[in-house]
Amino acid sequence: MKTMPRILLLLFSLSVMTMIFIARCGLYMDGYLSRTPNGLPTVSDKVDVKRQVRDVLQEKESQHSKVVQSLQKQIDNLENRLREAQVTEVEIQTYHIMPKNLSDFSQFFNEQLQAAEILQGMPLKTEYDVVSFNRFTLNRVYLVDPGLGKRVIEKPIGYKKKDLLEIITHAMNKLNENRTGPYIKLYTMEDFLEGLYRIEPTTGTHYELYFQDIDSSVAYSYKKVILMRPFGPPMLVSKNKVTTDQAWINLILPLSGRIETFRLFMERFVSVCIKQDKRVYLTVVYFGTDGLQEVKNIMSAIAKHNKFKHMKLVTLNEKFARGRGLQIGALNWKSGDAMLFLCDVDIVFNGEFLERCRLNTERGRRVYYPIVFSLYNPNVVYSLQDITIPNLKDQLVISKDTGFWRDFGYGMTCQYRSDFLKIKGFDEHITGWGGEDVFLYQKYVRSDYLVVRATDPGIFHLWHEKYCDPNLTPEQYRSCIRSKALNEASHAQLGLLAFKDEVDIHRSFVKKSHEKY
Repeated sequence: MKTMPRILLLLFSLSVMTMIFIARCGLYMDGYLSRTPNGLPTVSDKVDVKRQVRDVLQEKESQHSKVVQSLQKQIDNLENRLREAQVTEVEIQTYHIMPKNLSDFSQFFNEQLQAAEILQGMPLKTEYDVVSFNRFTLNRVYLVDPGLGKRVIEKPIGYKKKDLLEIITHAMNKLNENRTGPYIKLYTMEDFLEGLYRIEPTTGTHYELYFQDIDSSVAYSYKKVILMRPFGPPMLVSKNKVTTDQAWINLILPLSGRIETFRLFMERFVSVCIKQDKRVYLTVVYFGTDGLQEVKNIMSAIAKHNKFKHMKLVTLNEKFARGRGLQIGALNWKSGDAMLFLCDVDIVFNGEFLERCRLNTERGRRVYYPIVFSLYNPNVVYSLQDITIPNLKDQLVISKDTGFWRDFGYGMTCQYRSDFLKIKGFDEHITGWGGEDVFLYQKYVRSDYLVVRATDPGIFHLWHEKYCDPNLTPEQYRSCIRSKALNEASHAQLGLLAFKDEVDIHRSFVKKSHEKY
């Protein structure tokens, strides 16, 4: 659109030049007319004047023709650029990328439509290949795969709400095409009944929407609209080199008591961070005095034995508050802008996780919130199978019987100290269990930072007995009890515990049968 003023300016210049030409010719003839005393030319002068005027006109006409041709070329060039700019703008708004021509997209999307299972069924190898639909209305989505920590029914918000409203509006506009006239009723949101949607991983999102048929007097008459939002072709966003050899991580660990658990944590820290990764600094923030000397002894022994100097113990003689401990640990760092790994003593991680921590975090732009795999109570998991509890290394197995993805937990995170301080860190007024990590996560979600939320197979949360303090606020207490229940065992394993008496009776029958034979 910036080229339009230039075209108008050229047209204006052309008009001005024409006016100048006319003005100059008029002045030239006036000069000849003023030769006689009475202001009138003689007969011989008339012939000369006509000849000279004709010559001037021919010369000016030739110059004018050249100028017009030059201006016309510039105008044609600018118009072509203007059309290209307008087409490019449409492409960007519609597809968010710039193809060679629009027909490429039409052909590609048509191929996507033909490849999708939207027009007819396709033979699948197994029943697990079927992609289920989610049902939705204007204000509810009935989720088929909600995850352990989510609801099976939810109100659409954010991107999901935007997507569904756009689809319903598009279907409604299609139904209203060619419905013109003063007495013709149009379809509205009130006529929408419900819909289905599913995402086919290779083709796009498939929608089926049902509207009440406003043209029919029959009770059970509907309008069905099938839509598809096809996936576009791959588009390169960026490619760059990333090096992490100088990316040090400051692991901040708030602690109070739990000396034996801390001893095991430090053994793993030596194995992974000191002997393998060698780019991790440890900051332990200890609350209270009970057990403080044991913590000092453990850290001193490890530092001396491994000749490791990159650790610090910060003490606070006050009641434990995880958010305050992490805040103090971040503020205590004085050696530039390090990457922070906010951790707990019940966490097990490997070197691959630390590297993903570096790769998924970017100063001023990205923070990493890994989804941790949380292990169930080993006393339940293995006793129900009559198996001896294995060592910790062999318990770190990702399966539906050993644990679950902690998709509702936000305590483990990697972010730069400068970003942590810019977002103003934790709310230090929160005491007791839970809440502080959620508030920090919400700050990043509501900011301009990109929150990288992804499952990470290199970090585990160990099971431990949870105690929910009755003095917690109702919201905190419910959250604690909910977390405690989900941490114990899988749905099937909790069912076996509920029917333990019946299982024991069956075992006794099996045992008697073996003894008999």
